[in-house]
Amino acid sequence: MENIYEIAKKAGIEEKYVIPYGLDKAKIDFSITEELKNKQNGKLVLVTAITPTKAGEGKTTTTIGLHDGLRRIGVKSIAVLREPSLGPVFGVKGGAVGALKSTIVPSDDINLHFTGDFHALTSTINLISAIIENSVFQGNLLNINPDRIVWTRALDMNDRSLRDITVTSADSKHSITHKSEFVITVASELMAIFCISNNEQEFLDRTEDIIVAYTYDDVPVRVRDLHIRGAIYKLMHAAMNPNLVQTLEANPVLVHGGPFANIAHGCNSVIATKLGLKLADVVVTEAGFGSDLGAEKFLDIKCQRANLKPDAIVLVATVRALKLHGGVLFDDLDKENVEAMMRGICNLEKHAENMSSYGVPVIITANRFPSDTDEEIKQLRDWCLAKGYRFALNEGALKGSEGAVALANAVKEALDNEKPNFKPLYPIGDESFSIKDKIELISKNIYGAGNVVYTELAEEQIKKYEDMGYKGLAVCMAKTPNSLTDDAKVLGAPRGFTVTVREVRLSAGAGFIVPLTGAVMTMPGLPKVPAAVKMEAK
Repeated sequence: MENIYEIAKKAGIEEKYVIPYGLDKAKIDFSITEELKNKQNGKLVLVTAITPTKAGEGKTTTTIGLHDGLRRIGVKSIAVLREPSLGPVFGVKGGAVGALKSTIVPSDDINLHFTGDFHALTSTINLISAIIENSVFQGNLLNINPDRIVWTRALDMNDRSLRDITVTSADSKHSITHKSEFVITVASELMAIFCISNNEQEFLDRTEDIIVAYTYDDVPVRVRDLHIRGAIYKLMHAAMNPNLVQTLEANPVLVHGGPFANIAHGCNSVIATKLGLKLADVVVTEAGFGSDLGAEKFLDIKCQRANLKPDAIVLVATVRALKLHGGVLFDDLDKENVEAMMRGICNLEKHAENMSSYGVPVIITANRFPSDTDEEIKQLRDWCLAKGYRFALNEGALKGSEGAVALANAVKEALDNEKPNFKPLYPIGDESFSIKDKIELISKNIYGAGNVVYTELAEEQIKKYEDMGYKGLAVCMAKTPNSLTDDAKVLGAPRGFTVTVREVRLSAGAGFIVPLTGAVMTMPGLPKVPAAVKMEAK
């Protein structure tokens, strides 16, 4: 690894803005944006993927490889990524910093404590809970109904035992026992606000808009009623500065924020993205899970709210994942099976159709695994070209930047020769679109559903939120990432299915409505053999 000051110099960041955390990582003082405000923005490239499978797609790996590849061919690029959550690190993934030769470093630091951003967020979330509970305990001057406290505690760890908790106290004289829950930190509304805000002032203002409870008279209680803006500022001030690290080829990468895309909006911070656009000619970023979740939210929520317009979209697929969608058993994925791959290509087709509908050039890339045969790659390329899509093989994970040159050239060609005409699925703030209209637009246009049904609870909540004046908010769907449907077991690209909305939550500070579909959980559990168990000291 190169010294972080050298990496900052490559990114065009003066030393006075570098706040080092050791020799290999740093925070970048947000005040740099004032100096750069009149500089022209670079171009924005989003990397997304097909429906993820346990076979692996490599969206982050592709993002890093593409960035290295662009630098190799002389394009001044920068990658902007999300910070990993400890939940997946110790659960299934074991890390989220790329793979093999397309990796960002220092990997362990980034995967674990890093510069403390997630610790700051978790502490702030739980401070809010502590102040709410204390307000009730100390005479309840805010008239909070304990059974209507909607703010949830958080932990950046997969712990299913915390999905439902009972809050009580040994002091029975003052204690009011009530039910509550924990969510994983990356699913909290505070994480969403952290990543959707343009600056610290907006972050604090939006945080004060959060509805944390309702009174016995059904009046909303907000964070501003708790009078802890100063405390939140102190906890979060350092975290607002984006983090700088590097790829294995010593190219600069910004890493900041990290909401999940299946239960939140799945994009790194607006602050880091906008800084990247001022520093580089091309920003390569990614959004969580498949295009039905992360990309949809990036395009319909983040881009609209931050006034961003993507210039190109890279859609990642793997031969292995397509074979799995085509019905091949996981243990047989290393065997050539063109027929099964072509059966599973329906999933790629739906994601490509989704991305093309936004009016942005789409480049399909195959993230190559060692087991992929030349014939499988050829058939995939031929299908893409026959459908009118650009195609490029990416071997960055296996060969470093040299293996990503084809993809870098394809992206550069699209940026140089095609003018995007970006159009989101629906306009935020337009009250002619009801909450249900937006849910159904996403479900039918992006997922391929034929119908949306709502539980009685969801119907009541939607009516309440619209009556409260929140009809024009964005919709942030909570859905399984493992299927285009709301059933995690359904692969491929089915059409005409039913999506069930069982509950709808209001994130008034973040500025969106969150419909919960199927069996999606806001606090994941660990697998039978967690990744943590495999991390034996060497």
